[in-house]
Amino acid sequence: MQSYLVGDTPLVPVGRHCILELYDCPTYLLDNPVFIKQALEEAAKVAKSTLLSEVTHHFEPYGVTGLALLAESHISIHTWPEYGYIAVDIFTCGEYAEPEKACKYLVLAFQASSHTLLTLPRGKLSPEIQKRLEDSLVIQ
Repeated sequence: MQSYLVGDTPLVPVGRHCILELYDCPTYLLDNPVFIKQALEEAAKVAKSTLLSEVTHHFEPYGVTGLALLAESHISIHTWPEYGYIAVDIFTCGEYAEPEKACKYLVLAFQASSHTLLTLPRGKLSPEIQKRLEDSLVIQ
């Protein structure tokens, strides 16, 4: 079932896309693929999403990328232990998922000293909302 009808498209988003950046996180958490896998699983649960699969890859000499495939879309985590930095991307569609709750969980789980969160509506928006969104972002 589609989120909206083709040809008679209401001006509504079909999902939310959270872009989360975590700063000053403990290095030992950022270089631990087991911990990151567990964090992905819990983030999916907190977001009220259905986890289909997850994968992690540990880079040499350090750093981890983890991806959770969700029925509602995905969660990705990319770590730079040498900087204490994590880039997180959470995209969910449907009306029941709560990606912002997953973001709050990840801030706490990775013990971030600070973070930034940008949440974008995805899908067909009214021209007025689309213009305001574009004006609020720095597009290069």
